[in-house]
Amino acid sequence: MDKRKKLIWQLPFLLLLIVGTVLIIYQQQNMPYRKCEGPIFGTIYHVTYQSDKDLQGEIEEALKRVDASLSPFNPNSVITKVNNNEDVVVDKLFADVFRIALQVSKETDGAFDITVAPLVNLWGFGFKEEEKPSSQAIDSIRQFVGYQKVKLGGDDRVRKEDKRVQLDCSAVAKGYGSDVVAAVLRMHDVNNYMVEIGGEIVTKGVNENRLPWRIGVNKPSDDPMQQSQELQTILNVTDKAMATSGNYRNFYYLDGKKVAHTIDPKSGRPVQHSLLSATVLTANCATADAYATSFMVMGMEKAKKVLERHPELMAYFIYGGENGDYQVWYSPSLRDKIVDD
Repeated sequence: MDKRKKLIWQLPFLLLLIVGTVLIIYQQQNMPYRKCEGPIFGTIYHVTYQSDKDLQGEIEEALKRVDASLSPFNPNSVITKVNNNEDVVVDKLFADVFRIALQVSKETDGAFDITVAPLVNLWGFGFKEEEKPSSQAIDSIRQFVGYQKVKLGGDDRVRKEDKRVQLDCSAVAKGYGSDVVAAVLRMHDVNNYMVEIGGEIVTKGVNENRLPWRIGVNKPSDDPMQQSQELQTILNVTDKAMATSGNYRNFYYLDGKKVAHTIDPKSGRPVQHSLLSATVLTANCATADAYATSFMVMGMEKAKKVLERHPELMAYFIYGGENGDYQVWYSPSLRDKIVDD
């Protein structure tokens, strides 16, 4: 009898719990998905998120903070002051990116290097005209290129071995910006979102159709105007960050030969190998961005060795075959994320 009475007393609480759970699920399913976009870092950001709040203002404020820290085109940014050798205490955003960059540089034996910008400019991918630099010009700049030549002190000041060292975080800033926006959404308890800045993506939860976020990987094509959007494959990406780097869109022809924008920091020259596109999935987009860039410098075989040491990374490579066709290699752990035709 006592057990029956106890059960009777518990029934209202159980019923309340069930009703509350149903209401929460109903509210979650009927909460609108919002979309916002705008210019940032010389590209466009796109954010889709499920919330009853309009968070575009906070999203753009966060992106402005990233720009004020890391944009080399902003004359008042932290990185501009560092490059001008001003005595500046860097902010948390700069410090975060610097430490990620340093770690990836070490893990890739310098294939990733945020001091490589002067060489990129020398080859005509910055503000200079497209022209083939001399060996003497390359060697003179290589003297002050190298991630070992710059450090972040305990007082949050950057120390350079050579004042001519210039930092450029462009190869990681878009990914980091996506991470920062994702953090804003999580702070507001947003459980379903996709953040994309210039192709660097962070996702969580599901899309409007209650399905995993599906992200396309573009097929390489000689298309510097970026008009071609043909997809090589589609990946199911949820609770992951994804970044892609490729040589097939940012290039020019010089003396009848294609010059790709990926510069090897060690040789000071554009890379020459079969890898056309590297897509990396991992926990945060800044790291994915840095490794995708690194793999384009290293080439596929060296990149595979890095992947063996880092099972937390998943990669999808597109490379040129012997007959000029496209071939694909991907991490075995990525297999179940590929959407079959």
